[in-house]
Amino acid sequence: MKKVALQVALDILELKRALQIAQESLEGGADWIEIGTPLIKSEGMQAIRSMRDHFPDSMIVADMKVADTGTMEVEMAAKAGANIVCILADADNSVIAEAMRAARLYGIRIMADLINVKDPICRAYELEAMGVDIICAHTGIDQQMTGKKSLELLTSLSGQVHIPLAVAGGIDALSAGDAVRCGADIVIVGGWITRSADVTGSTKKIRSELDNPSIKLVEKKSPDEEIRSLLIQVSAPNVSDAMHRKGAMSGIVSICGNVKMVGKAVTVQTFAGDWAKPVEAIDVARKNEVIVINNDGATHIAPWGELATLSCVKKGIAGVVIDGAVRDVDDIRSMKYPIFAKAVVPNAGEPKGFGEINAEIRCGGQAVRPGDWITGDESGVVVIPSERAYEIARRALEIRKNEERIREEIRRGSTLSEVAELIKWEKK
Repeated sequence: MKKVALQVALDILELKRALQIAQESLEGGADWIEIGTPLIKSEGMQAIRSMRDHFPDSMIVADMKVADTGTMEVEMAAKAGANIVCILADADNSVIAEAMRAARLYGIRIMADLINVKDPICRAYELEAMGVDIICAHTGIDQQMTGKKSLELLTSLSGQVHIPLAVAGGIDALSAGDAVRCGADIVIVGGWITRSADVTGSTKKIRSELDNPSIKLVEKKSPDEEIRSLLIQVSAPNVSDAMHRKGAMSGIVSICGNVKMVGKAVTVQTFAGDWAKPVEAIDVARKNEVIVINNDGATHIAPWGELATLSCVKKGIAGVVIDGAVRDVDDIRSMKYPIFAKAVVPNAGEPKGFGEINAEIRCGGQAVRPGDWITGDESGVVVIPSERAYEIARRALEIRKNEERIREEIRRGSTLSEVAELIKWEKK
């Protein structure tokens, strides 16, 4: 079996961190080190020079994403120490030709990135004819968040050209073996390695899969099951960060402390403790859904208590959110059930039946529609619009991974300010 090259993409902003991660990934079996586009934009050609100085015998890839001035940008990277320069495959042919002339002059190779190319197979034929050395089947990060997969693009290209194929975008230990079977000569891994607390160990796992690709049986999930499985892995703060600090309910807290809730919303509008519609919603809600109640702002009287909670437990409803009060909290806490509310009071209202179920409501200052995703933990509750649920869940998982690496660097003696280089990145 051919030896597949493992390229680690350093798509981070801080050069000092990138050098350390590069060292750890090489120790784990990485073959090529990529200075990612964010790092080049942050640090310029110094990022390439520093990598070359620190790793004189390593293959250095500069992801320049050249779209114009092919000669100038390839020459810059080559003189700084790059062995391979990445250009955009959809750049004009004149740019490609100039990039190739500069590459041949300086004895380096060109990798063409097919990101956003409308007809990738046709363009791959053209690029091969123009002398490009490597074609990269790449699905960008923002595209990955919406469900597009790089392996599908790689599969369509396999056998169509006679130059090496690279693949990038969302590759992890689960999919690395698939990349080899789909025809990859170079497998590019970014966040799964660089955001790991154990970069060397994560690199070894990928290296093992590339050298001995195993067939992993992956259970096929429905879209809702996939969204739920992603959101279960992340915190409410992760989700809020993924939404650019939006979506969080105000003033609503966990009544039972350290509990976790994820599910699609069944909405209830009621009025000042009228508990008829909230309780009727239990019969409407399905397993793993979340009942979200607007109590019309009243916190002196509760539309929810222990018996309603017990009904939810028995039915498998994921949790309850109340813009208002809850009672019987001693019994509810003994169940460790995810109840989120603004207040605790002993008073119950009367089941008069005012209000409605599954209409758009406001809860904790946020608009909530039936079917929107709700996630909650001890930090609070966040609403995710249903049409963006998969994207936000994927972004939240990336944020959690990034925090794992930062946490490890703090354990090693750094501080959050030092890791993030806050002074450098303060808004001017």
